[in-house]
Amino acid sequence: MAQWTSIVGAAQLARQLQGQQARPLAPGARKPPAYRALADGVRLLVLEGRVPVAARLPAERELALALSFSRTTVAAAYEALRAEGFLESRRGAGSWTAVPAGNPLPARGLEPLPPESLGSMIDLGCASLPAPEPWLTRAVQGALEELPPYAHTHGDYPAGLPALRQMIADRYTGHGIPTMPEQIMVTTGAMGAIDAICHLFAGRGERIAVESPSYANILQLMREAGARLVPVAMEEGLGGWDMNRWRQVLRDAAPRLAYVVADFHNPTGALADEQQRRALVEAARSAGTVLVVDETMHELHLDTDVAMPRRVCAFDPAGSTVLTVGSASKAFWAGMRIGWVRAAPDVIRSLVAARAYADMGTPVLEQLAINWLLRTGGWEQAVAIRREQARENRDDLVRALRRELPEWEFEVPAGGLTLWVRTGGLSGSRLAVAGERVGVRVPSGPRFGVDGAFEGYVRLPFTVGGPLADEAALRLAAAAGLVGSGASVGAEAPRTFVA
Repeated sequence: MAQWTSIVGAAQLARQLQGQQARPLAPGARKPPAYRALADGVRLLVLEGRVPVAARLPAERELALALSFSRTTVAAAYEALRAEGFLESRRGAGSWTAVPAGNPLPARGLEPLPPESLGSMIDLGCASLPAPEPWLTRAVQGALEELPPYAHTHGDYPAGLPALRQMIADRYTGHGIPTMPEQIMVTTGAMGAIDAICHLFAGRGERIAVESPSYANILQLMREAGARLVPVAMEEGLGGWDMNRWRQVLRDAAPRLAYVVADFHNPTGALADEQQRRALVEAARSAGTVLVVDETMHELHLDTDVAMPRRVCAFDPAGSTVLTVGSASKAFWAGMRIGWVRAAPDVIRSLVAARAYADMGTPVLEQLAINWLLRTGGWEQAVAIRREQARENRDDLVRALRRELPEWEFEVPAGGLTLWVRTGGLSGSRLAVAGERVGVRVPSGPRFGVDGAFEGYVRLPFTVGGPLADEAALRLAAAAGLVGSGASVGAEAPRTFVA
């Protein structure tokens, strides 16, 4: 059986290689031979995630023709990549990309920093903000007032409180997507929703297509479920999805599931446009792939001129192809572990039935608090506070980074909570280690890729502002100085969580 899970065509690879900016040569340095430059170009594409790991590369003759190189040059480049561990080959199966043993594993994250440690360490690991008071307190007080009738019951609601299911359904209907409460299941956060979906649809060994890069915790959840992840590279910058790649992966790999973040993608901040959304739903339906759409960032549009496209489920209102996941964690508060799934009623029934062997249900008090917010209009006012916090933090962080680290490259997203930063050729993993030495925690790029991609990136959340954003940038610059000088920073210790 072939070891590759996707295919990169000769013309596509040639465009990516030709689009790379050549690094300036050091004084006195000689230009590398053509095969070496080609090998380095492919290796960089893999490490940055522009070419997925386990992607079959074109045959030597095809790539030579596309690049106007000799076949000998391409053969020598492939041989160099094999020797370095970035390419594997087998007769009859072709050659596919790999990452050599010893590269930092992307299957780990950063656990939230304990509150008592925040005085000495700036935590840029978790993309979560403090609660938007006074709305948390008011919501809990409102929930306590409504709790007595529920206290006289057994308290188990595997599908969620009927009142909250109706409220969530009404909100989708209000956005032009007719929805019944039978299409909603309330879960313990978005992670609980996606975990339930993976267990229902994707058994061990099943393929799941994911954006590359993607949300680190979901990638790890899927790995632990035994899934085979098929990465699909994003467009450059904030371009969103590359639909040619998505069509190809859905056609060739035939994944059981596909997981995407259409609204202010984590980590890049990209916002998929309406044409991309429609096309992806059509491609998934044609391939028989269930499309899981994570909407946890949907309400975090930070710029006033953002024109939000229709939700992805608007192109599949029945919910047979598109399973929509929402959450209160990002838009309201991470401590309020309330999420939900919108899908076809038969899918919801299957998810609810399977839940009896997992967590039984979501806590009643938290559901009542979210229901109170949605019913009273407190949700909109709380989200407005959250947007203002995130907008100010984003702008402060961007200014500080451009001042202290002008060689780092990024595009400023119009929403969400994260900035995806190219680190000027420095190792993101080494920056993460050096950062802890100088008092700033930052997740490295490989945590958001599959099998070692994105070594030249870090993710920075909009969780600090004002003087703290300035200090964070200073500490990141100090970490970059350590890495750039070649100083030993040690090996990165394994972590378990990225929010």
